Amino acid sequence: MIAGKTVVYTSGTFDLLHVNHIKMIEYARSLGDILIVGVNTDELVATYKSTPIVPFDERIALVKALKYPDIVVPQNSLDHHDKVSKLNFDVFVVGDDWAGKYDYLREQGVTVVYFPYGAGESSTVLKEKIYKNYSELKKKADNHFPNDIDVRS
Repeated sequence: MIAGKTVVYTSGTFDLLHVNHIKMIEYARSLGDILIVGVNTDELVATYKSTPIVPFDERIALVKALKYPDIVVPQNSLDHHDKVSKLNFDVFVVGDDWAGKYDYLREQGVTVVYFPYGAGESSTVLKEKIYKNYSELKKKADNHFPNDIDVRS
């Protein structure tokens, strides 16, 4: 708490920013007076999953452009022990795909909320759609002319 105001912290990679990212950030905003959003650096993401499609400097710029966050910061670690005292947050919101991972913050007096993403978009689903569409377009392009016609002459 800062000056009697409830501080909420949420974080993520926010690769291929999509509607479920916005829903989680909007929900986090509703839980307090000050919303801080951490954006995972490329180096951090590389420690637990594939490199993001969108580079860090673009992802953080996109999150800063949203109306919900008051402050947007780089996130260099998934360990939030020190962030609680440095940022003075009271509530931590993260997607339910991380359920249980941040329960240790409760020992520091932080309310931990695992936001239910539910069905729908995710960066992984978007990447799969893009790859599938690209593959189909490439297949059509590769098969546009019959094999017995040389289009280069």
